[in-house]
This record gives sequence, C-alpha cells and structure tokens, in this order.
Amino acid sequence: MSSEQNLINTWLSFTRVHAELSNELDRMLQARHQTTLNEFYVLLFLSKTPEKKLRLLELQQLVGLSQSAMSRLSVRMENKSCGVIQRLGYEDDRRGVCAIITDRGEVRLQEILDTVNETLEKSLKNSDIDTVLKLFVQKNGLQENE
Repeated sequence: MSSEQNLINTWLSFTRVHAELSNELDRMLQARHQTTLNEFYVLLFLSKTPEKKLRLLELQQLVGLSQSAMSRLSVRMENKSCGVIQRLGYEDDRRGVCAIITDRGEVRLQEILDTVNETLEKSLKNSDIDTVLKLFVQKNGLQENE
C-alpha cells in the first residue's frame, strides 16, 4: 500500500473514531443531563478561562459553530438551561457580546464531567478506539503527552 493510501486510511480511521466518540458523548449527555455536546463544550471552555468569560466569537471558533448557531445556542443556554451562562455586552466594544459561566453553570459542568469521563473510559475500553489512536500517534510521530 502506498504512503498516500496509508495517510488516507489513517485519516479515515481518525475521523471514524472522532465521530463515534462524539455521537456516544452526545447520546449520554442528552439522556442523563438533557444537554448537548456543544453545550458541554461552551461550559468547559468558559470554565477554563481566568475570568470565566469569552466573546461569543471566540466560543464560536472553539466549538466550531457558525455565528448564528452560536448565537442561538447561547440564548438557549441563558434561558432554557436554567441560566448556566449569562450574556453581556463587552465593556470596551458595545458591538461585541460575551458569555460568562454562572455559578449554576459551574455546578452543572461538574455533574456533566462525571458522565463525560465515564463515557470516554467505557468507549476507550470497549472498542478499538484506543488502538486506532495509538496507531495514529505512532504513525505521525506524535508523543502522547504533547
């Protein structure tokens, strides 16, 4: 098999693993927390910043959503999800909107993290995902702790 074909096969394996994990996480989060994977990502990214806030534009890029999808998601999370985030105008730019994780959002994130970790551990043990990821790392000369 050519190196180009190996590269394509590695890429296909990687995207399959990513899709399987994402789908399983989304199913578990919906079932246990009535939360989507994207809502989890928003809470996670907000919680990791020193000020617990980000511009919606930054969140949009981190989560991988369009501007309109990020706007709809943030409104839903502020209203429907019991106020897990708060949207505010940005101090130095009245056109910009930022999102801040609330105390309720921090608590919700901790509950969700248990499910995420449990699902990832189970998925990595019960499938060939771990093997595929290790092969991907080896084939591409990456180190696991990078």
